[in-house]
Formats: sequence, structure tokens, C-alpha cells
Amino acid sequence: MCIVYLIAFLFSLTSEQCSSKLMEDSSQSFMERMHTGKTSFIYFGNHVNPTIKLFMEQLEMSADALQDYGISVVKMFRCYKFFDEYKNDPLTPYCHTGLERPKSFFVFYHFRGSEVLRSFDIDTVFDVNAIVSHVLFSVLFNEVRYVHTPAELLRVESTAKQNSDIVVGHIPVLGLPEHRALMEAAFVYGTKYQFVQTSGTLVLKHMGVVDLSSSQARLWFLHCKGVSRRSDPCPSTPMRKPLNTINIHTFLQLMEAPLVTESVLDPSEVDVVHLHLGVPVLYLFSQPQTQHLDRATAQTLGLQLRGEVGVVLIHRDNPNVKTSLKYNAAYRLPQEDVKYFTLNSAEGVVKLFKEELLQEQKLENEEEDEEHWSDLDILDDEVSESVYRDRDLMLDLESVIELTSDTFQITVTQDDITVVLFYFKWDAVCMAFIQSYIEVADALEGMNGVKLAAVNCGEWTDICSDQNVTSFPTVLIYRPMAAAQLYRGMLGTKSLHRFILLSLGSSPYILSSSAEVMSFLEGDLYSKHMYLTPVKVLGLFSSTHDMGVTSFEEAARLLRGESILGLFAHKEAEQWVEGLSVNLPALLVSRGPGVPYEVYSLPSSSPTDLVSLIKQVELDRFPELTVENLPWYLELGKPLLLLFIGKEDSTESTKALAEIKQPLSSGQLDSFLPCWIHLGRTPVGRSILEKYLGFVPPLPVLVMSQLKTGEEVFLFPPERPLMAKNILQWIHDVENGQEQPAGLIPDGKWGPPVPFFDFLAIMDQEAPTYAVQRAPKMKTGGREDHRENKHVTPNQKQTPHPSSNPQAPRQHSEL
Repeated sequence: MCIVYLIAFLFSLTSEQCSSKLMEDSSQSFMERMHTGKTSFIYFGNHVNPTIKLFMEQLEMSADALQDYGISVVKMFRCYKFFDEYKNDPLTPYCHTGLERPKSFFVFYHFRGSEVLRSFDIDTVFDVNAIVSHVLFSVLFNEVRYVHTPAELLRVESTAKQNSDIVVGHIPVLGLPEHRALMEAAFVYGTKYQFVQTSGTLVLKHMGVVDLSSSQARLWFLHCKGVSRRSDPCPSTPMRKPLNTINIHTFLQLMEAPLVTESVLDPSEVDVVHLHLGVPVLYLFSQPQTQHLDRATAQTLGLQLRGEVGVVLIHRDNPNVKTSLKYNAAYRLPQEDVKYFTLNSAEGVVKLFKEELLQEQKLENEEEDEEHWSDLDILDDEVSESVYRDRDLMLDLESVIELTSDTFQITVTQDDITVVLFYFKWDAVCMAFIQSYIEVADALEGMNGVKLAAVNCGEWTDICSDQNVTSFPTVLIYRPMAAAQLYRGMLGTKSLHRFILLSLGSSPYILSSSAEVMSFLEGDLYSKHMYLTPVKVLGLFSSTHDMGVTSFEEAARLLRGESILGLFAHKEAEQWVEGLSVNLPALLVSRGPGVPYEVYSLPSSSPTDLVSLIKQVELDRFPELTVENLPWYLELGKPLLLLFIGKEDSTESTKALAEIKQPLSSGQLDSFLPCWIHLGRTPVGRSILEKYLGFVPPLPVLVMSQLKTGEEVFLFPPERPLMAKNILQWIHDVENGQEQPAGLIPDGKWGPPVPFFDFLAIMDQEAPTYAVQRAPKMKTGGREDHRENKHVTPNQKQTPHPSSNPQAPRQHSEL
């Protein structure tokens, strides 16, 4: 009879396992589900095709997992090809995108009753772990705090003090098993602890992590509940094992266990929670006469070994303790017998566990972790962090036309300007930039003659191949009957918006009289966009037959969107250089009303050389350094005389700027590049100042860098007033070696974020003779092509023809 019941039980268990928890709804059952108020995760699509067949298996697995949390997983194959026939169908809002085609095979919705908590693309919920983690995160959105910076974490700590402890999880890549494990723990322990999730390296630094290149997920327990004073920090305990469900549960149980357990039994008879959790236990023996000191020692060791080792203090004066007096300590590893030893110092015990006993377990965990993690899982930079953080948000591309093979050629020839973004949806930089691209499209919506479009090169590879697009993201500007123009500017909203507006004007403006020249220089010809740049460059030629006119027109075409250029090829051009030390052809530069014109000789050069010359004459003699213009000023190769100011309109800042302009106007600073940084408009200036000096002194402050080796930084004496004569005397003392440097810029190297990205080094390993042509030889993990761009000194060799744009190529650079 027992055998019959056993067979029946196994049969029922097998039947239950074989039945899938993944449900399929009709329109009627969908409406009924919306009225229940329960949570559900629903896939809307057409029929299953080979593209998503494997994914549906993952969806079924997630249904089994999410059922434990009261969440139903549903599939609905009711999205139609022709929606006009089903306008009243309740499924239409979730199948129809507002375009001609549905989001077939791509859309998932997370409902609580009829409320949509969040929607997902299929590449966000790509497997069972990603589905479970993202769905649980949606459910726990108000309970699990997401922080980006240490300041945000400190605010959470301040609120939690005296109320609850905090569990902080750093998840480099959302949707992987570690993310799921953290969300499952938050679901179970969320009422007991405040859970915090982050993916940024700033928080890692704050928590004391040294190696920021590691792709390892991490967890900390912040003991805030016992902190009484708001000014006191919350002590933290790191979890040193791989981040999975079992280890998190064990770790949290250890955090609830007493720091020190006291006993009157021999070690082999002591039963503590640590043994059940598979954690080593340290036993310390106490004498009555030293009990107070022994208890303090146990507390100290308990704090140092918390989360890894349990500490038990055994009172030897009890008759139940039979341990020999020659031992004063013992330890017990999981599944092993007690081992006795003589303790000489607390440091010796910590070393025993940290460097010997726990090291073996750590090596085993690292081997498991190494098998599980791949360097391909993460690109460790801020762009990827932001993309992974927002990857579950749907992009609103309503203001951007999504092009296909059928619509591309027609679209790019219809308007005066068609801007096209070529991108990959899986690329971090593309997905970060596309947010700025949408903002530009929204700003230009309704403007006649301008259209913004996009091509997903993952879907339309033929378009990208035909347009010779080989790097991503790429922005090309199309005009009827003209070659496409490559946008080389900053990947940001402001830069692209400015570029498009400047592209609307002629380049160059063809001027036919001195009156038109004056109108051009005063900005009347382009008053709508005069605010974009105060600098105008005018090419002066004796006639249209001048050999240099064609080259100037080609250079103007190359600079369209970057500069405002005019062309005056007329006999009256002689009047504009009359009495000056230059002859035609020449360049006349206007920097705005009230500023004297500058005139330069214009040699007979190629269009590329003219582009470099024009960009150089546009540079200000006393510029405000920004992220955008920094590369061009560094190419001058001059030592920097750099003034840092906090408020431009303050009396101190205004006076300091004026004092530097005095010797500048007299030519006494020609061998330097005097410049300034406004820390309010360019916040990175504060980091630069800290890198230079190691601290931020009171502003304004004047420093000099890029002298001799390019590593020395000199600080203008803060006790001396910032006056022209004092500045000149200080420069003289620095050049004569009478001033000591205030800081040194470390000769850092830009390396790949993870070793796997050093592709040439890997090629050498696989085929030793394949990549040997590179020069100079690079070490594994380094990129020499980025190292040399950090400092440009006067004696460094410059390229004869600089790039036509200061942002191309985009390289890392520090002042």
C-alpha cells in the first residue's frame, strides 16, 4: 500500500512539474484579469516564430519562479497585422505603437490590475533571470531605493538611523542572476531592512573598493539601527562571497546573530547559528581575573570577522569546560572537528583566518565566480552605467522618423536638411546619445526645412553599409544634390542643436559690396542665430578669379555648422586691409560689437590647411576653457596660465581677469596660453584643481602647468595680491627655478576597462606575429594612443594638419 501511495505521489509531482505555469489569455479573460487587482506580466505578440522560440522557454521558466511571489505570467498571441479592423479590441492599446506596424515580438507589460507599472523590450527581459529581477524591481520600486552618488546614499542612511539597517547592493549589469538574487532578497526581507541598489563606481569608491575595474557584484550591510547620533556614520560589513540567493540569506542571518556568544561548555558541545550556516567559529577561553579584558578582545575580533567567522567566549571557571589549560583558543571549520591552539595576539587570529583558513574558501569562490562572470558582461564606464540603469525605459521616438530601406532615399532628399542618426540598440554610447538626439528633435519640431531621422543598423544593415557607416553612433547631414556631411561634434544636446542651427545658413555667405560686408560682420545677415557664436570670419580676395577662392569655398563647406564664414571677392576688398601689414588674400575676424577686427594673411593652401587655419584664428586670446574647446587650445602646445574662478561677476574674479588682460594686451604673455575656468559652468574644473594641488584653495586662484616635463604645477602665492606686476614677477621666478611646484600631475595611462578589451594584446597571445606591427609596444591592459594626449608641451611635435574639428578624434584628455 505504501508503494502504491509513493507511486501516486511521484506521478502527481511529475505531472505538476510538467504543467507550465505560463497562461494564455483571450480578450475576455484579459479584461477579467484587469479587474482582479492582481499583478501580472503579459507578453503581447503574434504567433511564435523561430526568432523568439527560445525566449518563450525562458518565459515559461519565469512563470514558475514568479508564481511564488504571486505574479502571473501571461502570453497573448492576439496582436493583429491590420489594426483598423480591431479598433475596439481591448488589446489594441498594448499591441499598437501609433505607427503602421505593431511592436510584434517585442513588447511586455507589467500590470497591477489595470494599471501598467512598466513596459519592457525583449532585449531587456532577455532570460528568466532578467525577467524575474526586472519584474520584482517594478513591484518593489517604492521599497528599493536606487542611488547614483554617495550623497544620495548618505541621505538614505540619515533617514534609517535609529529605525532600520540598510542592505546596499552594487549590481554592475541589470538583469543578470546577481540582480535577481538581490531583488528576491528584497522581496523577502524588505519589511525588515531598507534595500538600496546602485550600479555606479562613485558609490563603490565611497564604500572603500579599490579595484573599480572588477565586474563583480557586491553587497554591504549598514548597521544604522543602533546609531543614535545623526552625525555618526553607519558601520558597514561587506559580504565577501559571490552574490547569490543562498549567500545573501546566509549573510543576513549572520548579521542578526550576536557579535559574541558566551558559553560554559567545551567547544565541541557549543551549538551556535554559525555552524548551521556553514561559517567557521572561533572559540576564546576566559579566566575570571581577566574576564573584562577577554570580553573586550572577543568584541574586537567579532567586529573584525563579522560576516565571516562566529566568535564564542567560553568561561573556563565552569566545571563543564574540560579543555587543557595549555590552550587559550580554538576554531572549527564547517564539517570539521575542533582544533585547539595558543593565542598570542588578536592580530594573529585575524591573520590566521584572513590569510590562511578563509583564503582557501575565497579561492574556491573566485574560481566559481570566474566561471560565471565574463568580461563581456560589462563595459565599466559611466555611459554604460546610465544605459543599464535606464534600459527598461521605453524610448519615445515620436519626434524622430525611423527609416527603413524603402523610405531612406526618399526621406533624405525631401527637405533642406535631413539629419540622420545611425545607431545600434545594444551599444551603450548609442543609447546614451539617443536621449540627447530626441531632445534636439523635440526642440526643432515644426521648423521648416529640417527633419531628424534615425536608422537602427541592427535591423537595416544594408542602409548603413551603403552609407559607409562603420562606427556608432554616427550622425550624417543630408542636403539635396550634395554629399552627406559627417557631424564630428560632442555627443550632447547643446552641441548638436547648435550645429544644426548653424548649418541652416549659407557657408560661405557670398558678399558683393562693402555694405554687405559690414552687415555680415555686425550679424544682420543671420540675426536669428547670432547668439550661437560671436565670431565671424571673412575671406577677402581681390576678385572671384583669385586662385584661393575655390579652396576657401571648399573649406567653408567643410566647416558648415561649426563656423560662420563670409566671402568677399571684390576690388573693394583692398579697402579692408588698407594701412595694415597684410595683403590680399586675407582673413578678417570679428569677435563681436566693440571688439577691434583682427586681420591675418591667407596663404595659398589646400582646403584642409585652410580649415585648420580658420579654426586657429577663431580661438580667443584669453579663452574660457570648456570641455568642447579644450582640445583646440591644447594643440597650441603652450604652457597654461590658468585662472580658476567661482563667480564671474564677483569683485575678486572681475579684478583678477582684468589684471591678467593687462600683460596679455602688451604681448608679455605670448609664450603662454592665459585662460580661465568657471567652476559653475564647468564643474569638472574643481576635479582638475584637486588633481593639480590635492585640494581646492579659496577662489580665484592662478596656476601654471605644462612646463618642462609637463607634470609640474605651480600655484600663485595666495598671500600675494593677484596684480599684473605680481603675476609677471611670479612667472619670472618660476622660469628661473626660484619657485617650487605645488603639485605633480601623475603620468597615468588610459587602459581598457577590462583586460578583454585590450584586443591587440589578445591577438598577440593567439597569433604572436599578427599584431607586432604596432608601435610602441603596449603592455597588457594599456592603450598608448590615449596616453600621449594628456599633456602637450611646447617642444612636442605637432601634426602638420590638425583635425578639422576639435572633437575628432574623441580622446581622453586632462589639463
